[in-house]
Amino acid sequence: MRPQEPALTGIGPDTFDLRHRVIHGYRRAYRMAGSGPVLLFVHGIGDDSSTWLDVLASLTGEYTVLAPDLLGHGGSDKPRADYSVAAYACGMRDLLATLDIDRVTVVGHSLGGGVAMQFAYQFPERCERLVLVSSGGVGPGVHPLLRVAAAPGADLMLPLLGTPPVREGLRRLSSLLRATGGLGLGEDIDYVVGKYVRLAESPSRQAFLRTLRAVVDWRGQVVNMLDRCYLSEGIPTMLVWGTRDHVVPSAHAAIAHESMPGSRLEIFDGAGHFPHHTSPQRFLAVLRDFLTHTQAAQHDVHRWRRLLRTGRGPRLAGATEALGVSSGT
Repeated sequence: MRPQEPALTGIGPDTFDLRHRVIHGYRRAYRMAGSGPVLLFVHGIGDDSSTWLDVLASLTGEYTVLAPDLLGHGGSDKPRADYSVAAYACGMRDLLATLDIDRVTVVGHSLGGGVAMQFAYQFPERCERLVLVSSGGVGPGVHPLLRVAAAPGADLMLPLLGTPPVREGLRRLSSLLRATGGLGLGEDIDYVVGKYVRLAESPSRQAFLRTLRAVVDWRGQVVNMLDRCYLSEGIPTMLVWGTRDHVVPSAHAAIAHESMPGSRLEIFDGAGHFPHHTSPQRFLAVLRDFLTHTQAAQHDVHRWRRLLRTGRGPRLAGATEALGVSSGT
């Protein structure tokens, strides 16, 4: 049986309106509510904090929930800037500092999963737990359309998304694609098309392309955290994946699980790349169960040094070979 939803009090329609903080001269948008231990929710590429709205309200009775728009996304500024995963992790640290938050459980989806892992790697003393949802950064596989978008010349095609004929064509095409499998996106196709139409706007498009090209090229994902997954030992970690995820192939889930000591794996049968959309109640149930039955990590600098000195274990070497990734340094 799934846990009963807690009664919500004081949750009005404006509870999750965007707020802003100026950091390093740029406005950062975020949504925040609740009280208690802090859960930091990080969205994927081309998306924004609204992707979490189906689950945030149900958690505010027990936790403080914080969902930012990454720089270059949503209501945050879109400057000509560094859009690497490491820069995003630093951006999360700086936002937390301005909000007087020291430690968080990080929940990351897709690109946000890669940011979550990088955050735990760069700032282990700030990370209590990791929840990786259809996460990037654990293998080279990625949807072919993202490989195409990362290629030279995509800058010339993406502006067409905003023209009325193309918008209408996409609307009709999404219905056809939904009926025929949606390029492997299934029922996620409408959500994805709706978000990516915004790339017709130049600032959003340029930020998207800089972000994408920092993590993907024509061969697939460039940033790979598998060589550092052993450092997650001691950090409670849960992986959530859908069996029909064709954006970040579901085969990555088993590899990540094998490579992250003590991790918990939750597979959502029939879900695609957005299991928190497809099955929000189940997502809430497994998230609450994970939070309830794990202790927040306490960073041990001596253990961290020992792990760094010993390096990768045999399980990780086998995992990288299974994905066709070189295990050499």
